[in-house]
Order: sequence, then C-alpha cells, then structure tokens
Amino acid sequence: MIKKITGLVLCLALMSGIYICCIEGGSGALDGQISRDAQAQSDTKNTSAQNAGSQNGSSENYILAFVPKSGENKFNEKEAEGFKSACKRLGATAVVSYPKEPTADAQIEVIMDLIEQKVDGISVAANDANALSDVLTQAANAGIKINTVDSDTAMNLRSVYCNPADADEVAAALIETVYEICGGEGQFAILSTTPGAANQMAWIDSIKAYMENDSKYSYLDLVEVAYGKDDADLSAQKAGELLSDYPDLKCICAPTTVGMLAAAKTITQTTTSVKLTGLGLPSEMEPYIGTEGLGICPRMYLWNPRNLGALSAYTLFELCSGEITGAQGDSFSCPLGRFNVTLDGDGVNEIVLGEPFGFDRSNVSEWVKVY
Repeated sequence: MIKKITGLVLCLALMSGIYICCIEGGSGALDGQISRDAQAQSDTKNTSAQNAGSQNGSSENYILAFVPKSGENKFNEKEAEGFKSACKRLGATAVVSYPKEPTADAQIEVIMDLIEQKVDGISVAANDANALSDVLTQAANAGIKINTVDSDTAMNLRSVYCNPADADEVAAALIETVYEICGGEGQFAILSTTPGAANQMAWIDSIKAYMENDSKYSYLDLVEVAYGKDDADLSAQKAGELLSDYPDLKCICAPTTVGMLAAAKTITQTTTSVKLTGLGLPSEMEPYIGTEGLGICPRMYLWNPRNLGALSAYTLFELCSGEITGAQGDSFSCPLGRFNVTLDGDGVNEIVLGEPFGFDRSNVSEWVKVY
C-alpha cells in the first residue's frame, strides 16, 4: 500500500497530464464530459428509466433523493451538482435535501420528510454510522431503496456504500505527507468532523494502524484528534486550540474540506511554523498550497465530489430498477465507467470511485476551474 502511494507522490509532476485524461473519460472523468460509448450507455439507461416507472407503478420517472452531511459546504454542494446532473441524464427526478445542521438528528428530520414524499430512493452521507438506524429502517419498510455515499452507516441499513476512495489508500497518502512535513519525527494532530462519521473514523483508524505497524512512522507522535463538526467557526477554534496547546506541533492533518480551510486561515493568522495537509478543495485551498507566500500546505488530497454525487445517483438508479442489489459481484456501467461491488477488508460491501488524488503547487491552479 505504501509503495502504491509513494508511486502517486513521485508522479505528482505528471498531474497536468492526468488532469487532461480525467476530464476526457474513465473512472476519474468529470460528470458531464463523457465519451460517445458512455453517452450511448446513458441514453439506454435514460430510456430504461422512462419505461420502468416509479415504485407505485405509475409512468413517472424515479424520484431519487440525496441527503448531504450539511448545507453551506462546497464539497456537499458539488456532490449535489453531480447527483442532479446524473439524474437528469437518467430521466429521473432529483431531490436534494440539506439538513439544517451537520447532525444525525437533522438528517433524520429530512429523511422522515422524504418518506412522506414517497421517493423511490435515498442516498445519504451519514453524519453518524448508527444514529440513522430507525429512520432508514422505516424508509426501507416503505419500499425505498437506500445507498450511502461519502460516509457510511451500518451495512444492514443500506444496500451498498459509494466510497470516494479506499480508506487505507487515503490514510497512506495522508500519513506519508505528514511524515514528509515533520521530517520523519515530531508531533502532529488531526482535525476531524465528528466522532461518529464512518469515513473519518476509518481514515483515522487506518492512520493509527500505519503508525503502529510500520516502524518508519514510529517517531511521529499523534497528540490529539480534535473535532470541528464540519462547522467553520468551531473548526477554526479547534485549530487555534491545537496551536496553543502543543507548542512543538509540526503539522495538522485535516481529512475534511471544512476543517482544511479553517485550519489554513487560522495558521496563517499566527506566527506559527505549523504546516497543514489533508483533504481540501482546490478552489478554497489554492492560496495556501506550496511553500511561498501563504503556502503552508505542501500537498493535499481529494477526489472529484461531482463524480461522487453522480456515482451515487447512478448506483441508486440501478438499485431502484433492480439491476443490482448491492451484493458482492454486482456491476454496472455508467458515464463514469464500469463499477463493481466489492468487499473491503472488514467485509463491507462498497463501490469505490477511485484513488485519492494529490494536489501541489504544480497542478492545483488547473483544478481551481473544476471545484
């Protein structure tokens, strides 16, 4: 795994070329820019959707709902754009319902409303892996198909999880960059979202596992995991507390776009030498990437949130039409490529969008135009 990520790091100089490939097609393609073959597949799916009807037997198209983690979050907004774009291509009706707050309780309220609307499918980025149990069970009992995206729930609550990237690969990329920033030793901290977010827990647990099992990282000291709850003000407050509480801190790792931007602003408003890495949006983080000027983040990672939202919509459509059930070995094609349902190391059934993508000073400006 480390060899794989090391290869990614060594290839960063080639990212401009990769960018061109990514917008032309393949599993990394931007939703909305597809090949002729993929367009033909899309047209076929569109016709299928129009003929299939909704769960109540009418001739109407499927009503597919997306429940992000929160509103006023650019990552979630880009996911929603991709979800709506894919639904339009499929001939389905898209409903995007933002919770009032980035909490499980707020998502429960939204999902209850979607059940009353009798939507055909719900895709949810869960703020808590288990707290949505009752409401998702109600949705399933009402005949609504359910998948998760970005952040998973317990397996029995949904058909399949749309994973932006393999958790171990994300963790390997992040811990390797922390290692480089710290010069192989010293203190670093993690600024996360909420303790219950499944994707965050998986990445953090994997980072800890790398530190425990690979002697290369034995001189790194993870001093704290702080939680900003994907709230900009709280994340900035937590970043400030980390800087104050740990004067020997060398790096903050923020595997959340909200936390990344909040930490970047906080760091640059102080005289600290602490550096930053994590998962960030190029459009937000460009001023902070590199080592010149405000540059306090040598390298960060992410994936295409538009594609992630689109993949979730395509998956939900396949579930509603009965083409897949979410079982291992299920597969389908869509404008983003061909995807298979696989099991991760813990036996969780998932569909993986792709590998984490690295951004540094050499390529970040090209991606500002994208997201």
